[in-house]
Amino acid sequence: MPQPSHVVRKGLTSSTLLAACLLTTTGSTNAELDRRAVARLGRSVLKIEAVNGSGRVQIGSGVIVAGDTVVTNCHVTREATSVSVVQAGTRSSAQAQASDMTHDVCLLRVPGLQAAAVPVGRSGSLKQGQELLALGYTGGAGLQISSGSVVALHRWSGAHVIQCSNGFTSGASGGGLFDKDGALVGILTFRLRGGRAHYYAAPADWLLDPPGGELRFAEVQPQSGHPFWEETPEAQPLFLQAAALERAGQWVALARLAEHWASEDADDPESFYLRAVAYEGMGRTDAAIAAWMRSLDIDPDYSRSWARLAQLYHRVGRVVDAQQAISALMARDPGLALEVSAELNNGQPEPYGEPNR
Repeated sequence: MPQPSHVVRKGLTSSTLLAACLLTTTGSTNAELDRRAVARLGRSVLKIEAVNGSGRVQIGSGVIVAGDTVVTNCHVTREATSVSVVQAGTRSSAQAQASDMTHDVCLLRVPGLQAAAVPVGRSGSLKQGQELLALGYTGGAGLQISSGSVVALHRWSGAHVIQCSNGFTSGASGGGLFDKDGALVGILTFRLRGGRAHYYAAPADWLLDPPGGELRFAEVQPQSGHPFWEETPEAQPLFLQAAALERAGQWVALARLAEHWASEDADDPESFYLRAVAYEGMGRTDAAIAAWMRSLDIDPDYSRSWARLAQLYHRVGRVVDAQQAISALMARDPGLALEVSAELNNGQPEPYGEPNR
């Protein structure tokens, strides 16, 4: 189930960050970003305190994207009658907000911000396996850094919803997902239970090209509606419907959904990837291999297909093919290649197998 932002009673909020140098780190910091760059980003990521009519405070995160504008998730502020941002111990009130509840993107107008806006990038520039850095107020206390990488890019509503391995939990909603150049490529939004790589970020593209047109600012007040990931299962995007079917092992239903998906968008490798997952679950090995190869015909860099091919080839004793798949994966996503190789070598980190000479 998706996890909401941290909720606390008014007057019991956690202590705030006093300086960017006090950032706490989960995992190793992205090697491409030096400490000064991370500290600069940290000053532009703020804690959000959204107070509803009964005095309850919802804690989230936000990122400065213009001189007086902060982006966060609508599910953080949707019940609020007032919203404050906390920046290096200083609390400022949002004077207005603009909301796209469907896409879970909310802008706050906060005069007097003391940090620079971050550059905004596009999800289309990303590739599977690319390193990312997430910053947000996980747990509602201090600003936390989480390193990780792109797991998948899900086409939806004119951009790519980013699935990543950067862990975050309550309080980080609305925080920033950054590439190696320090550009904001996603807004930390929700996670699904069932794995360490089930973290999702709304694409920053929706700031540059709002799907419903330019957002209009109005007074801060409770909002109606639901984000796409909170909709009923049949109303959610296909990639979320597929994730639920895969977790439940409903292979026939997953195959049908993937076939419908491919009929609507034959150029999306994800539909063929998912069809292969379903076929493998049904024991249809040859059909699974063919579907994964079809996804790679569309996008040779689709790392998830190379990984699953390597695993399936290994399972059926096709060692040479497994090695070739690992080699192809290594050229595209070294981290995933080493992970799969270790799995196939019973936990040993050395490269998997050797092709026959």
